[in-house]
Amino acid sequence: MPDAVTIEKLTKKFGDFTAVDQISLTVGEGEVFGFLGANGAGKTTAIRMLCGLLLPTSGNGTVGGFDIYRDNENIKKSIGYMSQKFSLYGDLTAYENLWFYGSVYQLKKKVLKDRIDELSEELGLHEFLNRLAGNLPLGWRQRLALATSVLHRPKILFLDEPTGGVDPVFRRRFWGMLYDLADKGTTLFVTTHYMDEAEYCHRISIMHHGRIIELGNPSDLIQKYQQPNLEELFVQLISKKSEESADV
Repeated sequence: MPDAVTIEKLTKKFGDFTAVDQISLTVGEGEVFGFLGANGAGKTTAIRMLCGLLLPTSGNGTVGGFDIYRDNENIKKSIGYMSQKFSLYGDLTAYENLWFYGSVYQLKKKVLKDRIDELSEELGLHEFLNRLAGNLPLGWRQRLALATSVLHRPKILFLDEPTGGVDPVFRRRFWGMLYDLADKGTTLFVTTHYMDEAEYCHRISIMHHGRIIELGNPSDLIQKYQQPNLEELFVQLISKKSEESADV
């Protein structure tokens, strides 16, 4: 399977602080990849580099075949990004947000109108299109944010804590939507704090203090460390690394 994302020894430093420390991985086309780690582990910094928003200090990488140093503008145009914070315009309606972002992606009017109709049907947004985005319930704001991020049919979709703060029933439905995208060939690069969600991923990586400390299929990793579930595995690995750091 061709690689959608490839990074080798990717590093980002802010002065004397190393936020991302020589991480290497590949993500295949159509893969659902979970990027895990505690707060401050370096996940968001790494994603910002992969999205063309932040230049690395060193290392190499490509996203969708584009170099993260030379082709960051092409990366921005070819990917979708859904942030952990609601980033749409609250004083615009859901429809106006969709139309605005579609215009940013330079979609032709007929294509954009058809795409809005299609996504509204798929995500159940029809009855909310004329409501102000800022007044929508959290779960529906998340659906709207997902719709804006896939308007231009990106081959790679980055999702940074996409279900934070929503209830478990909606989280399950949301992941059903994500799997529908993956089944159609979209590569999903997801960060999450919910370990039950991470078990939906084809593979995961676990970061600690800027480094990837484990990488693999969730079931295989659970078996490798003889843990009952991914949450216990995560806690064990992070606790062990924290103890090792304290002993140094």
